[in-house]
Amino acid sequence: MDEIIVAILRSGTPLVYVTLAGVIAQRAGIWHLGLEGLMITGACATILGIVLTGSLALGLCIAVVLCIVGSVLLWFVVEKLGANQIIAGLGLTGLGLGGTALAVQSIFGAQAAVTAPFGLPRLGPAFGAYGALSVLVLLMPVFVFCIWVLLRRTRFGLRLAASGEHPFAARGVGVNPSMMRLVALVLGGVLCAMAGAELAAGSLQIFAQNMTAGRGFMGFAAVIFGAGHPVGATFAAIFFAVVGAIGIRAQIVFGDRIPHDLLLGLPYIATVFGIWLSAKLRGGARAAVGFGELRDP
Repeated sequence: MDEIIVAILRSGTPLVYVTLAGVIAQRAGIWHLGLEGLMITGACATILGIVLTGSLALGLCIAVVLCIVGSVLLWFVVEKLGANQIIAGLGLTGLGLGGTALAVQSIFGAQAAVTAPFGLPRLGPAFGAYGALSVLVLLMPVFVFCIWVLLRRTRFGLRLAASGEHPFAARGVGVNPSMMRLVALVLGGVLCAMAGAELAAGSLQIFAQNMTAGRGFMGFAAVIFGAGHPVGATFAAIFFAVVGAIGIRAQIVFGDRIPHDLLLGLPYIATVFGIWLSAKLRGGARAAVGFGELRDP
């Protein structure tokens, strides 16, 4: 039982972090399809930073800075250039996937996986079977609670919601929706960097091309499944992680009796099911009310 829980926490933690980034963006009126690109950027920057500098702190700082730069770029393209936020987000994802592959090729001269000599600090023997997990796993519930408080119990959260749902009214009370969206995307960028760091340096200590394998899109789906609520989206992300852990366990138990590709595809099947169920329960995923306002001069 402990092995299954460890597998769920190991695969679910980066998914929760990237989901929280999507929740903050959605609250500000932006459907963030650039999560995948920012997440893999964070993963690549963390490992390359450790390898090239020998410092975990510098690796994490590089990851955070690059993800913030990517977030600001998305904000500029959407807010200042009037681009469609869905297309801009997909473009950011393409930039992250292609940029990380180019970085590895340029530095090491090949597309091979990059292994770091060490990763994030572990919980240690005091936690028993869970000691191999990183500190970011332990901090994950704290971040979920903090994001819930920030979005639901603070003046900032109210202003952010107003900027996403009623931007014209927000302007009427002195709130700048554009700046609020910038802050939301920057906060999301930090969370995406943490998601990438946990994925690459939490237990594997390795970076491989396309290693996020659609987790950013799964996080976006969790935002829809969880109705944009930090806690609901977190449970949706954990649900996807549970399905993934079940698929891995099934490979061990059943071997070749069940098609390998089907078991690997279980998390993605669950993602599609989650979006379908969300549409049935709430009448479809609606775009933020302020979406059209983003295209106004």
